[in-house]
Amino acid sequence: MDAQRAQEIASSPVMANVSFNGAKVYIEHVDQEVGKATVHTLHQPENKQSVSVDHLTEQ
Repeated sequence: MDAQRAQEIASSPVMANVSFNGAKVYIEHVDQEVGKATVHTLHQPENKQSVSVDHLTEQ
């Protein structure tokens, strides 16, 4: 995924089907300048991590 699409998903009121390493995640924030997104799994919202948007997959 590219940073532009990740930002569109993060800004959308509709939940998109996005995964990181096979786990479904929610995109909280995107830093388009560095190509990183803050995400958390759907079942562990307290477990946030910063990942490269290149590693996010939209289903």
